[in-house]
Amino acid sequence: MRAHEAGALHGDLGNRGPAWLRTPQDVNALVPQLWPRTVTRTGAGSLQVGGVSVADLAAEYGTPAYFLDEEDLRGRCRDFAAAFAGADVYYAGKSFLCKAVVRVVEEEGLFLDVCSGGELAVALAAGFPPERIGFHGNNKSRSELRRALEAGVGRIVVDSFDEIARLTELARAAGKRPGVLVRVTVGVEAHTHEFIATAHEDQKFGFSLAGGAAFEACAQILDEGVLDLHGLHSHIGSQIFDTSGFEVAARRIVQLQAQIRDARGVELPELDLGGGFGIAYTTQDDPSTPADLAKRINKIVESECELASLRVPRLSIEPGRAVIGPAVFTLYEVGTVKDVDGIRTYVSVDGGMSDNIRTALYDASYSATLANRRSDAEPILARVVGKHCESGDIVVKDEFLPADVHPGDLVAVPGTGAYCRSMASNYNHVPRPPVVAVRDGAARVIVRRETEDDLLALDVG
Repeated sequence: MRAHEAGALHGDLGNRGPAWLRTPQDVNALVPQLWPRTVTRTGAGSLQVGGVSVADLAAEYGTPAYFLDEEDLRGRCRDFAAAFAGADVYYAGKSFLCKAVVRVVEEEGLFLDVCSGGELAVALAAGFPPERIGFHGNNKSRSELRRALEAGVGRIVVDSFDEIARLTELARAAGKRPGVLVRVTVGVEAHTHEFIATAHEDQKFGFSLAGGAAFEACAQILDEGVLDLHGLHSHIGSQIFDTSGFEVAARRIVQLQAQIRDARGVELPELDLGGGFGIAYTTQDDPSTPADLAKRINKIVESECELASLRVPRLSIEPGRAVIGPAVFTLYEVGTVKDVDGIRTYVSVDGGMSDNIRTALYDASYSATLANRRSDAEPILARVVGKHCESGDIVVKDEFLPADVHPGDLVAVPGTGAYCRSMASNYNHVPRPPVVAVRDGAARVIVRRETEDDLLALDVG
């Protein structure tokens, strides 16, 4: 059987065929593109990561828990740095940020993108060089901008005329000249969920290209002479597989650069095309490698600059999900298994929408596998659900699991490094899980598990 056929068990229901066509061997199979690089199955069937059994990890750290394959994370950082040699690769910290990840990003030579005062605080607390930090956000407060100026953040991506005025006032008062990029809404309709598409005109980010606001923003910054305009920024969305959107965005933003050159006599030295590169959550996803992305994006920028008779600016990109997403999986313990009148089997785990809101929020698809043992039972079509008081508390909508799955079993869900812990909540007053990094046979907690004492500490009533 071909790999993609075996892997179809760990993807969307489409293309799988009925459950009776599947075998126990299929259910036990791991699809490499979905899992961190050091995840394997032992002879007894238990998953292991970084040489450590997930059963041992669960016994020591409990469930639910996020497990980070540190070697995988470092490898993906290196892949992007090598593929985009000569460009600036910013890790998009909003996907997941903690001090340990910040240090890995620095050690592997990447820059860092933050989008709030809190993310900036984490970066600075970890000792990340502020000149290698980019600061995003559509509504940065005066205090956030002031802190960025005081810290010496390398570039600030301005998003509105109000922000330009705020930052200009603060910079003038502080005697600073911060480097800025103007975020441009290029009017590209990215092929992704509407909530994570960010370059169409009717949304909150950036300055409209079509309406002339982007050119006006650049002209205003140049006229004021307080902020140092480094270049333009575009971000078309997230979980994108088709590079045609980047081609259209590059063409339009290079045309704006040419317009600025012709009108103001200034060739802006930088161009940031953002991130949003997709990853494989199921076997229906086919992501590009960093090398393929670099080849296509560089070709697009070079050809558009040649047509506009512009020098090729220094390129920046901002991968987040593509770096951290595949490096993490979430491990759960099964609490109940319920067959609902032969319609579907519900496998309830000890986490849910408080540790992964993406299924409910974006209708995101995930995969799952029995993690603590090998099973010879026939597959059944199951829905992995959480423990929260919401019918929409779904972790994995449809997945084939062995018919003998039972309470006490461990279930692992791959691809949970991006936005799962970042968006985690205390819904139903459930403490958030820990993040545990594993490498070379050793594990360490990098974000500890919350406790009930943590919850009560904020309740001053």
